[in-house]
Amino acid sequence: MKIALIHFRTGQTDGVSLEMDKWRFVLEKMGHQVRYISGSPEADIYLPELNYKNPQNEKFVRNAYQHLSDYQNETAFKTEIMTAVEKLNQHLKEVIKKAKFDLLIPNNIFSLGWNIPAALALAKVIREFELPVICHHHDFYWERELYSEPSCNFIAEILADYFPPSLTNSEEVVINSLAQAELKKRKGLKSTVVPNVFNFQQQPWQIDSYNYDLRSKLGIKADDIIILHATRIAERKAIELAIETAAKLARQLTNFELYDGRIFGPENEVVFLLPGLPEAEAAYLEFLKQMAADYNLKLIFANQLFAQQRQQSAGQKIYSFWDSYVIADLITYTSIKEGWGNQLLEALFAQKPLLIFEYPVFRADLSSYGLKLASLGSDYQKRKNGYIKLPADQFKGAIQEAIKYLKDTNYRSEVVAHNFAVGACYFSYQRLENLLEKLLTKFDLVT
Repeated sequence: MKIALIHFRTGQTDGVSLEMDKWRFVLEKMGHQVRYISGSPEADIYLPELNYKNPQNEKFVRNAYQHLSDYQNETAFKTEIMTAVEKLNQHLKEVIKKAKFDLLIPNNIFSLGWNIPAALALAKVIREFELPVICHHHDFYWERELYSEPSCNFIAEILADYFPPSLTNSEEVVINSLAQAELKKRKGLKSTVVPNVFNFQQQPWQIDSYNYDLRSKLGIKADDIIILHATRIAERKAIELAIETAAKLARQLTNFELYDGRIFGPENEVVFLLPGLPEAEAAYLEFLKQMAADYNLKLIFANQLFAQQRQQSAGQKIYSFWDSYVIADLITYTSIKEGWGNQLLEALFAQKPLLIFEYPVFRADLSSYGLKLASLGSDYQKRKNGYIKLPADQFKGAIQEAIKYLKDTNYRSEVVAHNFAVGACYFSYQRLENLLEKLLTKFDLVT
């Protein structure tokens, strides 16, 4: 069967792109032919109108959700959007008809509200061609503040009618039980929960002839402690909690032998590493830098050195995102909001200990699996600038647990082995294959 996975971008390190790669791998393993349609130039089928940073769409977003300022009135705004819809509709019809797809799997096209022409155009194609579709919803517009106040009635109606749309041959997929309940409540639609997964059967990530020099490339000494925060850099990731935790942890570390025999001495330091894609406002990035400076914590932004795969760029060695896990001593994951938790699963596979903030989906869908983690709890406060903080005593238990991870070899080994086993059992590619087979059976599309 020929399947199209559709999104704004592909081949990047955001959660949706990563999850699409996993679906593609599993679907191809099941015997299907899979192609990407996206706004990324490297996609199998490249449509610039879908690009996440398409200038025209950014103009639409600004006028739809912030202020209707670039158009004389709502009618003029609607006219330009509908013109874009017709143009993209024609392009989609051409590529879908030429490729003879049997099934479409749009990712966030019908849920986030980011690209209104894409949603309207794709819905029109699906209805015209009567194609079966699995609508994969990673994030919904009602979960994001950006979409909370549409600028005009036209946009409000579009959000109500097309996110997601009513399609005759469609299955809705969400990534957690909270989204499942909210979709049913708001739109009356039933859905299947397909959690994020990871390939726990691949070769383990290790120091090798390619990444052996990564510490030195980053200016980090062999005996320094690396705390890795592997998410994208965005406000909802609450990276300030991880920085504060790392700083408080550093203050409690004196001369001692690490879990792997290295000696953490007076000349060594705790390094906070951020390899993820910066997507936050400039003010947030400056806040993080200043916070680290105030705590005298070494902070390294290193996105320029990492990509989804190892490669050479302008004569410079670019490391795989996974290489950052290899050199890490501890992983922090302090988001206050996540759809599931890709970096959590990655840490389980990498067999690195985790320090987390218990975001709502973790508590609802992940806490019951018995993972062994250092926890900052689930309650937070906001600073005057809107960023996140915790009461001082809320750090203590997590920091003491993290110190055990860094000092106690046997304890650390037991924790990471247990977490790996949980991940391999419940969040593997095999589980994804089983869930996808059930979905395809509903269409009578199993090969």
